Amino acid sequence: MLKIGITGGIGTGKSFVSKIFKSMGVPFYDADKEAKDIMTNSDIVRRGLMDAFGSETYCEDGALNRKWLADKVFKDPEKLQVLNGIVHPVVIQNAVDWAEKQRGAYSLKEAALLYESGSYQSLDYTILVEAPLELRIERVIKRDQVSEEEVLDRMSRQMSEEEKKGYADFIVVNDEITPLLPQVLAIHHKLLGK
Repeated sequence: MLKIGITGGIGTGKSFVSKIFKSMGVPFYDADKEAKDIMTNSDIVRRGLMDAFGSETYCEDGALNRKWLADKVFKDPEKLQVLNGIVHPVVIQNAVDWAEKQRGAYSLKEAALLYESGSYQSLDYTILVEAPLELRIERVIKRDQVSEEEVLDRMSRQMSEEEKKGYADFIVVNDEITPLLPQVLAIHHKLLGK
């Protein structure tokens, strides 16, 4: 079974494109959702995060103190690297274990930091979803109820689209002009060997 990764910068619509593949019966792994679950439920990750960032990392009810942790790490590249060093290896292994249990021609792993985390190296092919910058900004402002400045700040901390293109085997243009379904079906058929 082929292992395929799908990624894209914030606001490109990678989750929407992933849903199209998922609707065709492709086994689907959401790395960002799984990472949140692992950060809450993995004893090893919980201990690592508390050792690195303190007991405030988790609320009294045991839930991850997301806002507090985000405020602590996203403006400090060294702390973000520590966080990623604790969480990414566990999520990458979890995805590998999951993929081994799947059946079909291929499985799909969606991850925002597919290239940055190095997890693309365990995959056969990757798909990059891209969209024009203005549209991406508009989508994130609408979705997250944040300012343009906040969106641009988030984007500045991500790998550039040009750099991501250098890793991608397939590109899906999600510009609300180019039809998505034919692009997805073309990739699907290539992966099925048709």
